[in-house]
Order: sequence, then structure tokens, then C-alpha cells
Amino acid sequence: MDFSLEDDLQSVRAAVRDLCSKFPGEYWQENEPDRYPTEFVDALTENGWLAALIPEEYGGSGLSITYAGAILEEICASGGNAGACHAQMYVMGTVLRHGSEEQKREYLPKIASGDLRLQAFAVTEPNAGSDTTKIQTRAKKVDGGWSVSGQKIWTSRAEHSDLMLLLARTTPADEVEKKTQGLSTFLVDMREAGDALTIKPIKTMVNHSTTEIFFDNLFIPDSALVGTLDNGFRQILDGMNAERILIASECIGDGRFFLDKATAYGTERVIFGRPIGSNQGIQFPLAKAHASLQAADLMRYKAAWLFEQGKPCGDEANMAKLLASEASWAAANAAMDTFGGFSFAHEYDIERKFRETRLYSIAPVSNNLVLTYIGQHILGMPRSY
Repeated sequence: MDFSLEDDLQSVRAAVRDLCSKFPGEYWQENEPDRYPTEFVDALTENGWLAALIPEEYGGSGLSITYAGAILEEICASGGNAGACHAQMYVMGTVLRHGSEEQKREYLPKIASGDLRLQAFAVTEPNAGSDTTKIQTRAKKVDGGWSVSGQKIWTSRAEHSDLMLLLARTTPADEVEKKTQGLSTFLVDMREAGDALTIKPIKTMVNHSTTEIFFDNLFIPDSALVGTLDNGFRQILDGMNAERILIASECIGDGRFFLDKATAYGTERVIFGRPIGSNQGIQFPLAKAHASLQAADLMRYKAAWLFEQGKPCGDEANMAKLLASEASWAAANAAMDTFGGFSFAHEYDIERKFRETRLYSIAPVSNNLVLTYIGQHILGMPRSY
């Protein structure tokens, strides 16, 4: 095994850190609670970082998921919020892996250049939650295309996207053999939706720009269908392994941010005649969080390697997300304890990042669901739900 990092990867990390230095904590504080960080996303796009996973033949950088993960990690480690832009990296993967050549050549170069924004991923519904097979948004076949009616929730960045990847039911549930059948994926141009699509923002405790969406007989052309009809569930599952690897990378970046801030503060802050970091109550939680982050990092790299080799990586991708989100949350709590009352002050960015990293324990997949996956699919135990 070779644990060394490529020089090119190190150069990418350095370049992303340099870009992020132009968007310090004050920038992110000004964007709280719900102003979209347009300038930051534009800068990432202009420098080609959001096109990392798009092949060169379609105008992208053609980098591996290891590189994409490093980009998101460095954003979070710098104190930024990668949630404002990460979806473009993994949502376009469904088009890349399952779309027609015409769709790839029509959309991917424009996504890579920033002429089109693909950040919206419309899957979750109020009455289905994590049970994706129970979604009710329906796409009915009509002359020349499809008519979509229904509702989605937690569709992030919809207000700032031109395109949306939509999962809808195309065959009624009672007409399919398996519950995972009868769902299809569509690439929807929201600029042409008009009044048939309504977007309502959801105010949250973090700046994540999430929404609920209502479809009222929205017409989309036949060309909007991605891949084969009724096979959408498998198509989005294929992209979720990439999503989990990238989310794990963000968590590792968050954890680094907390540890860097807390270890520096614990070393500098003197109370009762000595640095507070010399107290085991401060030092040990930070040390344990560091060890957990390192373990999660190894699982992240293993999952990424398997993904790049085209090998099954669902087990590793899920475990990487689980371990990394728990490690970042442990680092967040240790940082809060280290900073004490100052952790609640906006100027230190601890409370903001504390809120941001908490999201990853429940989204984009709940850690409880990851545990059920491990229990059933890895350990071979009875299904728990």
C-alpha cells in the first residue's frame, strides 16, 4: 500500500486554499443566515473546480473523485461552506453515466463553463422521506413528452439552478414487480417551467438554501428523460456512492477546521497560570477527535479508490460518510468546549461551523440508515425496516 499523496493533488489543495483565503470568515458571516454565496460559487466555477468530475472532452477537468473530495475538503477546512456548491459535482454524474450522448454534449460543456447551473436534486418528498420508493410525484406520458405533478422537499439550491435532476414515478407502484421499479430520472430545464413550477424557500438554522417545490402539470420534452424508462432508482443510487464520498470529504474538512482552531486556542489561552490545552478535559477530546478523523480519512480514500476502479464501493462509501460525520461532530463539540463562552460569538466562526457540520449526521442520508445498511448488507442481519 502506498499512502503518499500525488504532487498534483497537493497542488490542487494549495490552489483551493488560496482561493478560499479570499473569502474569510467575515464573508461567510455576512451571508448568514440565508444569503446565497454567489461570489464564492462563481469564483469556484471560473477556476474550474466545480467541473472537476466532468471529462475533458465535455469541457471539464477530468479529475478523479479523490481530487473532487480534496477540493470540497479544503473549502470546509478553510471555514467555508461547500454545501453551496457540492451538488454540481455529483448530480451531473447521473447525466454522465446514464445520459445519452446528445444530452452530454448539450449540457455538460455548459455546466463546466458555468453557463448552466446544475445544483438542484429533486428526490425527497414530504410523505416519503428516506423511503424513496414511496415517492408520489408523477410523470405521465403525453404527446411529445411528459406532464409532471407533485411535490418535492429539501431540494437545495433550486433558486440558484438552471437545471434540476428530477426523480418521478412513471409507472404506478401497483403495476411493477419490485418497489424500486417504475421510477425515472429527468433533466429539467427550470428556465422554461413558468408557472407550472413553484419554488418556496425553507428557512433553516444553516445557510443551505433549501426549498420545497410544487409541480402543476409541468411539461417536459421526451429529450428530458435520462437513461432508460423506469430505471431511475438504480441511476440515482449509482450517484449516491459519489455523494457519500464527497460528503465524507466535507466532514473531514470541517473536522480539520475545528481542530486547527481549537488546538491553537487551547495553546494560547492561559487560565489559572497555564494554557487550557494542558488540561486533559480539553486535550483528550481533541486528540480523540483527531484519531477518529484520521480513521475516517482512510475509509474515504479507500471508497474513492474503489469508485475510481469501477469496483463496488457502497459499503465503503456509506461507512466513510458515517465515520467522517461522527468525527466532525466530535471535533465540533470539543471545539465548543475549548472556546467556552467565546464559541457562541459569531466572530470565531465556531458556532456557525458547529451548525453546519451537524447537518451531515442526518443528511443527505441519516446515519441511522447507514447503520441499518451495515447491519443488513455487510453483517447479514435481518432487515430492520
